[in-house]
Amino acid sequence: MELDLIEMWHTMNPVVKSAVVVLTIQGIWGVTVTVDRLLMLFMSKRRSRRFAADVEEPMRRGDAKAVMQVAEDAKKRSHLARFIFEGIKVFQENLALGNSRDRAAEFTQRSLERTGENLSANLNKGMSVLATTGSTAPFVGLLGTVFGILGAFKVIGQEGGGGLSTIGPLIGEALYVTGYGLMVAIPSVMLFNWLSGLISKYEAGLANAGSELVDQLEAGALGGDPGAILDRAPFEMNGDHTAPVPAE
Repeated sequence: MELDLIEMWHTMNPVVKSAVVVLTIQGIWGVTVTVDRLLMLFMSKRRSRRFAADVEEPMRRGDAKAVMQVAEDAKKRSHLARFIFEGIKVFQENLALGNSRDRAAEFTQRSLERTGENLSANLNKGMSVLATTGSTAPFVGLLGTVFGILGAFKVIGQEGGGGLSTIGPLIGEALYVTGYGLMVAIPSVMLFNWLSGLISKYEAGLANAGSELVDQLEAGALGGDPGAILDRAPFEMNGDHTAPVPAE
């Protein structure tokens, strides 16, 4: 039996066509989310590298004011800059209120945790589409198959019989919908797991950067070794989880 997609589409009943349309929309939407998240991570990586290079010297000198100025300009474009800006700002505000360095560091850590939660929601934007597609696409395809087979039995009832030449193409069309559902679901699950790993690694890098910043603020040595903070920033997005990418 030759596979003629156009002819198959014209002979499908409306419910089966609806299943195919839903699967197509899910597939396109999943590809869109994947491309969007990859571009977001790639651009964040570049911006964090640029920010790291810009604040390297001020952090070595311990010039918190200069670091804040650079971070304020870059915080809308770089997640790392937002973390650094938020951490220094909260720490200085608490010192101005008369809190000790330890107490100010505690408030700073809490603030960075809340900032991290907000960033996590932004980083995972659209990921639910991939998760939903991966879990529902097989059932959408199966639903189309069920109605396709019911349509084949309806033809048998109307004609009072029928051999494979009559119902074979109808059943074949119905089974193709199940296959289509699997073709949409399997890549969606794989992409979801892969992107989740990249995003989790990125979030872990931000969390480590925030912790190191709090340690330096609490110790009164914001300058120190900038590598203590920057080397733990989420710049690396390949398979190497240990070696940081040097700032450009």
